[in-house]
Amino acid sequence: MQTGKLKAICISEKKGTEKHSIPEAVINDKGIIGDAHAGDWHRQISLLSYNEVKKFRNANPQVKIVDGAFGENLLIEDIDMSKAEPGVKVRIGEVELEITQIGKECHGDGCTIYRAVGKCIMPKIGLFSKVLKTGTVRTGDEVKYFG
Repeated sequence: MQTGKLKAICISEKKGTEKHSIPEAVINDKGIIGDAHAGDWHRQISLLSYNEVKKFRNANPQVKIVDGAFGENLLIEDIDMSKAEPGVKVRIGEVELEITQIGKECHGDGCTIYRAVGKCIMPKIGLFSKVLKTGTVRTGDEVKYFG
């Protein structure tokens, strides 16, 4: 088990729009309340390593990269999730998530980061999860990763 910190919580009210950060979120059995990607499917909540975002930011200083820029819901700091596999559990306070998918197809020209740099990290290292246990999460909460 690894422990880290919830660096940011990000949502978008409509699909296809950039996510913005919020200080706390209520997570129900569909995902984050208020996020357009919540629903009855296997990609209810997306996670991304803050350490990987920092590397990308340092390699591309010409691009302004804010929390949520890659479409992630939860930005996790100080945990190496590079070897994640479906079935791995993540606990944030009372909330429990199960990783269901690694990466996804990039939106290409529909992605702000891709348009600026020609690449994006979400398709290779973004993690997607379903909710196993509901509750409230807050920026700064401890994250436990069972991968």
